[in-house]
Amino acid sequence: MSDANEARDWRIYAEFAQRLIRQARRLCADESLGEELKNTVYALDSTTIDLCLSIFPWAHFRATKAAVKMHTLLDLRGNIPSFIHVSDGKLHDVHALDLLLPEAGAIYVMDRGYVDFGRLYRLHQAGAFFVTRAKSNMVAHRVYSAPVDRATGLICDQTIALDGPRTRHDYPEHLRRVRFRDPETDKSLVFLTNQATLPALTICALYKSRWQVELFFKWIKQHLRIKKFYGTSDNAVKTQIWIAVSVYVMIAIVRKRLGLEASLYTLLQVISVTVFEKIGIKSALSHTADESEIDMNPNQLKLWGN
Repeated sequence: MSDANEARDWRIYAEFAQRLIRQARRLCADESLGEELKNTVYALDSTTIDLCLSIFPWAHFRATKAAVKMHTLLDLRGNIPSFIHVSDGKLHDVHALDLLLPEAGAIYVMDRGYVDFGRLYRLHQAGAFFVTRAKSNMVAHRVYSAPVDRATGLICDQTIALDGPRTRHDYPEHLRRVRFRDPETDKSLVFLTNQATLPALTICALYKSRWQVELFFKWIKQHLRIKKFYGTSDNAVKTQIWIAVSVYVMIAIVRKRLGLEASLYTLLQVISVTVFEKIGIKSALSHTADESEIDMNPNQLKLWGN
């Protein structure tokens, strides 16, 4: 397997994954985001996959550490990755914005690591929207304040203009600033967006939905074994990552097409143990559920004691 990962071009697997992604996004296009939004909503983030510097010297990250980064744009309708770029660990997150082809009308949700007003203005000029967190050192003044219901946790909903000499040049138009107090943590959060028509609480909810991309990273790392690699070249690492993405998307397609309620993890486990059996997936799921009920039966006698 190591030899195969070294020899076969990773682009074969990347293209296969993209074909699956297109199918999955079509299937999930009618899913609701819970906010009655017609826009496509994306969450943008990256995750770092640690490597051993002595074995993967091409992935230099720090003085004694190697790593690759998996930059991902997640379509929140179905939580399907629509764009993935694998880079070395030194590529700053904000440079991922340079690799995207902005989609007019879409909303891009991202954390403060992507706040670069020149790049955000390019999104704005392309007709796209963004929702992010404002940095604490941002210099701006209030132009207008909209009324808010403080009982909902909202503190203010303002139209602002940037005052920094560079930021004012990079983003010459007004922005919207929404301040919200999180009732769970009692922290004050400041959101920045160019979307002026959605309710302020929807802007807050959109940023909260960004957590789905973190769950995607957690899921794919835990269940698809991309912490250990077969092969040490750049090609081998990218091959294994794209295969893992393909598996994730295939499971999502199966779940959607068959209308299954089981989680992606349950489907992955069932398919992995029945892959060489001629049995329907629904039957396999039913059989697994029956076995679980037997295992969980408190009246089940044990043949051997502890």
